[in-house]
Amino acid sequence: MADTVPTDQRAQPDRAVDSTDAPAPILVIACGALSHEIQQLKAMNGWSHIKIQCLDAGLHNRPRQIPGELREQIQRYRPQYDNIFVAYADCGTGGAIDAVLEEEGIERLAGAHCYSFYAGEAQFNQMADECAGTFYLTDFLAQHFERLVIRGLKLDLYPELHQDYFGNYERVVYLSQRRDELILAAARDAAERLGLEFQHRHCGYGDLEKGLRSQVIAYA
Repeated sequence: MADTVPTDQRAQPDRAVDSTDAPAPILVIACGALSHEIQQLKAMNGWSHIKIQCLDAGLHNRPRQIPGELREQIQRYRPQYDNIFVAYADCGTGGAIDAVLEEEGIERLAGAHCYSFYAGEAQFNQMADECAGTFYLTDFLAQHFERLVIRGLKLDLYPELHQDYFGNYERVVYLSQRRDELILAAARDAAERLGLEFQHRHCGYGDLEKGLRSQVIAYA
């Protein structure tokens, strides 16, 4: 699979294989913004029984739609998989994701959003206390800043909205998963474009790996 799954296309998970010698298949229904990282963790750890179904990362800008999309995918694939895990945090849904998952009996990643589970809850809270006006970037958001932020918020058409969206921000903090100079440069460019101070903190996979590993152990 390519490094990043096109987020406007829904990848089809591999067909579940029933084998008495293999761990039970686990379907991970994930935000498209986590696709590359989950694929990397799967390869690094030999988690061949993990299958991945991605939703459009553009839902970051439409969080009210996420719970319904998750319910649709869960109900679609439940006949094929006994074990389903959701690779989303709350993601600005105000508990609506949790309401769906409680009804469906499915767990998700811990935390309020991907920034907290990449950085770790304690470190993220510390950064938030240092500066409430922080705009966060991950590898994915740095690489797709133009599409998800500039065009996603229609700043390309209405640049006068810049102050409305970012007037109260003071800095950009890039929480990197990979050590990649090209992505780092893209993150710096994003901060410059927003007219904000730039900071870089390398986090790796953080609690994303911990959350996935807990599922692998549970269903080994």
